[in-house]
Amino acid sequence: MASKLEEDLSCPVCTDIFKDPVLLSCSHSFCKACLQQYWETKGFRECPVCRKRSSRELPPTNRALRNLCETFLQKKKKRKRGQRGALCSLHGDKLKLFCHDDQQLVCLVCRDSKLHKNHNFSPTAEAAVDRKKELKVKVDPLKGKLMDFEEVKLTCDKTAKHIKTQAQHTEKMIKEEFEELHQFLRDEEAARTAALREEEEQKSQMMKEKIEKMSREMSSLSDTIRVIKEELRADDITFLENYKSTVVVYETYHWWEGYTQEPFPEKGPK
Repeated sequence: MASKLEEDLSCPVCTDIFKDPVLLSCSHSFCKACLQQYWETKGFRECPVCRKRSSRELPPTNRALRNLCETFLQKKKKRKRGQRGALCSLHGDKLKLFCHDDQQLVCLVCRDSKLHKNHNFSPTAEAAVDRKKELKVKVDPLKGKLMDFEEVKLTCDKTAKHIKTQAQHTEKMIKEEFEELHQFLRDEEAARTAALREEEEQKSQMMKEKIEKMSREMSSLSDTIRVIKEELRADDITFLENYKSTVVVYETYHWWEGYTQEPFPEKGPK
């Protein structure tokens, strides 16, 4: 059964220990080859775990995770060798001592050899306890630093969420304001167009009435001119007999000069 640490260091796609892990923007990591194969199968770039789209074609390498995996595999190999019984490569004896000067496991023959003359040694169990204590002292500050990073990241996540929410709210307000402005302009356009059409209709009706009146007068005037021309062609006695009535007809339509001076409406709507 895999340990909790081994599960944490396993790729969610292939379930093996990470090989050349890469990090997505959603904080999930995968083997580089596994992620590329998954993207090629899907046809688009998304996280295999949370389905969030990835904008980067080449995600950055997760160096910290890669180092952890390499260290874990090395320790795993050493544990397997220890289960079989670690033996000295020079003398074939069991490695029962730890050389503090050279920081390595040695056998009893190595201890008495020239290579380790005047060196300090401890039994493997005792040396392991001391070294574990040293590492524990070193790792505690790292845990505190990790907690600080987690708090900062949480604050950044909240800030990013607030920025997004604020931007969406502002965008909604902008759209509403511009929609009101567009509606105002549409209403103003409709009102001005209606006023223009009403003015046009009034002026057109006035011109129509004036044209009709002028047409009637022109017809009457044409008849008068025709009568006068006929009188002019008459003989002298007939002309003089009808002269008085002809002059009356002429004076009746002498208003024409004044009529043409009346104001006309403008040629078109304002």
